[in-house]
Amino acid sequence: MIVLASDHGGLILKQPVIEVFDELKLPYRDIGTNSTESTDYPLWGYKAAQLVASGECEKGIVMCGTGVGISLAANKVKGIRCVVCSDCYSAKLSRAHNDANMLALGGRVVGPDLAKMIVRIWLETPFEGERHARRVKMIMDIERDQKLAL
Repeated sequence: MIVLASDHGGLILKQPVIEVFDELKLPYRDIGTNSTESTDYPLWGYKAAQLVASGECEKGIVMCGTGVGISLAANKVKGIRCVVCSDCYSAKLSRAHNDANMLALGGRVVGPDLAKMIVRIWLETPFEGERHARRVKMIMDIERDQKLAL
């Protein structure tokens, strides 16, 4: 299950992202917003990240005007590795090398067609593991306030 959330600035990308879920026959949970009324992106990023961190949802896709604010909120939740992507290459490597479990998009930065490409690539790219697993573990160690040796 993939959780989907946006504020009013990311709402424009919600339907294109849902189209990708439908094409790939992936179950999703849309937690809001579904209105163009101004709303606070930290609430949506936090709520979606909690569902991913708890294991209730495997991955999350969140959207705001730039993708930046909502990703910052999501990344404050332990266990979340949320990446803002505006291009397909970063989307691919964020999964392959960083095992990103959340994707953030900007409704004022990427158009619907590019958003669909980014989402499809992000969802279809597996984590490569091996040397990358060591690095992801280091990132998670930082989150647990463990010191890294330089």
